[in-house]
Amino acid sequence: MLELDSESHSNQASETGPQAGTTAREGVRDRNGKMSSGTTKKSRGAKPKPHESKLYDNLVPAYQALWPAVARRRIQHNLNSLNIAAGTKVLEVGVGTGLSLDAYPKHADVTGVDLSESMLAEAEELIEQRGWEHVSVQPMNAEELTFEDASFDLVTSFHTISVVSHPERMMRELVRVCRPGGKILVINHFRSPNPLIARVVDSAGSLTRHLGWRTDLNVDELLNELPIQVMRCQKSNPLSLFRVLIAERKA
Repeated sequence: MLELDSESHSNQASETGPQAGTTAREGVRDRNGKMSSGTTKKSRGAKPKPHESKLYDNLVPAYQALWPAVARRRIQHNLNSLNIAAGTKVLEVGVGTGLSLDAYPKHADVTGVDLSESMLAEAEELIEQRGWEHVSVQPMNAEELTFEDASFDLVTSFHTISVVSHPERMMRELVRVCRPGGKILVINHFRSPNPLIARVVDSAGSLTRHLGWRTDLNVDELLNELPIQVMRCQKSNPLSLFRVLIAERKA
């Protein structure tokens, strides 16, 4: 039986469907606690995005119930292994409802971005409840981050890159906003290098695509020609469905 997260080294899917376009949202606080004045707008004649659908909103309760049990320990362990220093500027892409935010040390400066208005509302409520002054969240497309180059010391993403429309574009953005010498931490399912396992998992692809994620993402193709040094890319447990990718941005 495949284990999801029972290993001792054991996040969070943010954008539970293919992502495209950007959306400005109402009700997002800045670091000073002020609310933004933007409202959600749709382009005239544009095809509705997954995050605008009722199904997308309905996924939030199930997501909150499932993901803490599935992946929280894995995220905590791998963040701890990075020994995040005081003052480190962290970006989490695909922060969702904020279920991974308590894994970051309070001495870090954490920014989370996501495309889902419903999930960001949950994250905002959590931040307020916990009194986290070191954390802020804002709406943003993972494939088109609006931050300047080399803005962050650590860029993370958990179970998100296989649910966006263009994973390669998102990965390039993660690398772009990371400073030279900075770290990138991605935890996600990637296509198995074992042909037999890959075929079995690929057989579920037609179903999982309807649910908003893909099972055939090839990590080697994803990282091709990027200015990074891969430090680790492996499962924390042989039976785990997920791989941990840790890389350093080259100068």
